[in-house]
Amino acid sequence: MQIIRELAELRKVVRAWHGNNRRIALVPTMGALHAGHMALVAEAKKRADRVVASIFVNPTQFGPNEDLGSYPRREAEDAAMLEAAGVDALWAPTVEVMYPEGFATTISVSGVSEGLDGAARPGHFDGVATVVAKLFGQVQPDLAIFGEKDFQQLTVIRRMVSDLNMRIGIVGVPTARDSDGLALSSRNAYLTAEERAAASALPEALTVAAAGIEAGDDVEEALETARNTLVSAGFDPIDYVELCDADTLKPARAAHGNLRLLAAARLGRTRLIDNVAVHAPT
Repeated sequence: MQIIRELAELRKVVRAWHGNNRRIALVPTMGALHAGHMALVAEAKKRADRVVASIFVNPTQFGPNEDLGSYPRREAEDAAMLEAAGVDALWAPTVEVMYPEGFATTISVSGVSEGLDGAARPGHFDGVATVVAKLFGQVQPDLAIFGEKDFQQLTVIRRMVSDLNMRIGIVGVPTARDSDGLALSSRNAYLTAEERAAASALPEALTVAAAGIEAGDDVEEALETARNTLVSAGFDPIDYVELCDADTLKPARAAHGNLRLLAAARLGRTRLIDNVAVHAPT
């Protein structure tokens, strides 16, 4: 596996692959890799001839009081995992390469970015959209693979690609979970042993609420029960527990159409997010 840090070298490699009619898949990450990331790599290998994984802890998507400085960084271990999984190239630019002096462009995706995490983390999705657009321009992939755990992020990227006529297929991969249902996340490493034991209340609350809504329960009552479950488990504050249209992310007050139940809440110093699909009752 090649580890590439300079844009000129990346472009040379990508140009050669495209010249040989190789289909390229990109797996964008911020490192601190786990089994969920490896599932994305496995999907990429099924769909493409060459796989590029990127590791870049993007400063523009972190708020002023968030964990940019403490976000786990372990490139050597991550690179070993990617190489063992058969990744062809690791794109690992520095901040200076990604945002050179004078960089002045921001991409903002209205609508789908404004509620949920967009409301709780102002400016977050502008940073996400901008860095992902740059990665797409740098790697020139035929497709890019993202996890459904960050469902709003996936929705924002799909809208950006559609609106800007980018010829890139966006593939969402179902959330990878631990044995107790907790969604795998690099930030799970922040949890204490006691918090980790309590964290499974998040997927449990969403699963119960989704099942109730699918059975015809009142939506607001199901959401309130889920919030109360999280409070009882020690989550504080709860940023949101919301039923949304899965395409627009607008709040849904009744169970009709393609739906997603999304939540974000803090357990100790760790902010956890999760979501589950909801099938409207017929």
